[in-house]
Amino acid sequence: MAAHRKPRQRSAGGTTVRTAATVALAGAATATGFDGIGHAEPDLTPAQVKAKVDRLYQEAEAATEKYNGAKEKAEAAESRLKSLRDQAARKTDKLNSARDALGSMAAAHYREGGLDPAVQLALSEDPERYLDSAEFIDRVGTRQAASVADVRKQLREIGKLRGAARIELTALKSRQAELQQHKKTITGKLGEANRLLSRLSAEERAQLDDSTGARATRSGSGERAGLTAPGAATAPGSATAEAPNSRAAQAVAYAYQKLGSPYVWGATGPNAFDCSGLTQAAYRAAGVSLPRTTYAQIGAGRRVSRSELLPGDLVFFYSGISHVGIYVGNGQMIHAPNPSAPVRVAPITEMPFAGATRVV
Repeated sequence: MAAHRKPRQRSAGGTTVRTAATVALAGAATATGFDGIGHAEPDLTPAQVKAKVDRLYQEAEAATEKYNGAKEKAEAAESRLKSLRDQAARKTDKLNSARDALGSMAAAHYREGGLDPAVQLALSEDPERYLDSAEFIDRVGTRQAASVADVRKQLREIGKLRGAARIELTALKSRQAELQQHKKTITGKLGEANRLLSRLSAEERAQLDDSTGARATRSGSGERAGLTAPGAATAPGSATAEAPNSRAAQAVAYAYQKLGSPYVWGATGPNAFDCSGLTQAAYRAAGVSLPRTTYAQIGAGRRVSRSELLPGDLVFFYSGISHVGIYVGNGQMIHAPNPSAPVRVAPITEMPFAGATRVV
């Protein structure tokens, strides 16, 4: 009889209501930010927005430096791949000529029945095995053994080149995937920063600009006036201090010429820069080659302490060495800050100091 009982009806005040309440609470959690995704943020003060935006810019810049490093490695892998393919093509042309010569040689001496050895060689799926076969050795004779050995050597070389090319192609694809991931991270961080900034009024945005960029520009204007001669700049504890050499002075002069240039992630000039792109371009203008990324640039010269800084030294920030500027004296640097600010002069106290390098 139990099998014929009607299922119990769930009351409106029972499980159904509890389920609806659970769903409603889950929705409320999402709306209040419990899951951290797609939530409605509470109203933030301009100062809180600035703090969040600064953090997002710093995270985006760290991803930018990783992007720059991956891009540099991808370009190197692509160059090596092209070189390997070019070498393989040249050696293949040379091999084909040698194979033709061997086939003609064998055909000229032994045209007795069966398939012409030149044709056998051309049609062979494994040319090296065919060359090792007793039939071919008998046909060409000992007089041509050196030619056979040379063809065999060429086959092995081409095999190695093609194997190396496959490895480089795998590395290139890996770097390209890495580039896309870093690009996605960068654009996501910058997009979130722009979304936060768009919530501010024009007046609040202006106040933020005044509290950062305008102050840096004012301090930079006075600093620029202190450069009365090539390489001269104000330095801590003294009226003036010379750059350690003419190349450092040229790098500083280049950086001053680029004041006001926009920040663009991945850019190395001449009209836009990211932070390491600016320092690389400044020293390139002075005839000095620097690595592309911040974490490589810090190892490109002699490390100096903060108290030893001179114009032209590279100054680095954050524990991950994700930002760099070029020191110009008086506790100031020129750097490419982030997408919301152009290349400008700023105090080195603006960010957590991580170290400094004297390039030349």
